[in-house]
Amino acid sequence: MPGQQLSASVFGAVWLNQMPTVKMTPHLFRFFPTLQNRAIQVQAGSVAEVLRAVNDIAPGFTDYVLDENGALRRHVNLSVNDTLVIDRKNLSDQVTDDGTVYIFQALSGG
Repeated sequence: MPGQQLSASVFGAVWLNQMPTVKMTPHLFRFFPTLQNRAIQVQAGSVAEVLRAVNDIAPGFTDYVLDENGALRRHVNLSVNDTLVIDRKNLSDQVTDDGTVYIFQALSGG
């Protein structure tokens, strides 16, 4: 069972099968309805790997959030836990097993 906690008196708590979670703003569900009303959990790795895993669930997702060079589009922000992604070009920031990736639309205007 994902996220199942086992008691281990010597080592403390041990978590089994914990995987990063991906959360996004609801406007993306209009374009990718298969992502709505479900927990999105993927393998840990780089942000690029996480986005490819989401694209496997909802084909075309990376075309929406990444430009033709594979960099994060200007209108998209992405954070891992509470830190904005630093490497918007190569998406090499790492996502740990207990991490949460947040994908949201950048605000602009005046």
